[in-house]
Amino acid sequence: MPTAIKGARADILAEARAWLGTPYRYGGNSRSGVDCSGFVTQIYADAGVRLPRRARDMYGIGTPVQRGELKPGDLVFFKNTAGHGITHVGIYHGEERFIHASTSRGVVYSSLTEAYYDSHYAGARKVLR
Repeated sequence: MPTAIKGARADILAEARAWLGTPYRYGGNSRSGVDCSGFVTQIYADAGVRLPRRARDMYGIGTPVQRGELKPGDLVFFKNTAGHGITHVGIYHGEERFIHASTSRGVVYSSLTEAYYDSHYAGARKVLR
């Protein structure tokens, strides 16, 4: 984990890491199976932050963040991954990595620099102070 992450951001990342390996299940929001937005809403709920259930609705809240200004715990969004518009969300970890519920791999880390994610990147939002 990047150094000097404190408070709510550190708590979010620690809880997200605990979900690594959880299988993907569309509509799921538990450790028996989770989709991308269910994963993010559950992690943030455990930290006392309520978020909308759908990725496209999450994209409309918080403060926009430029890619070069991302901080651990910010939400990263992707478009046109399964339909049109905002269709995927993850939690930024740092060093170009994010944690998310992948349809094929479950909860994993991925890199924003991977060609697939780079080409579908839509933006980011800060929902933590």
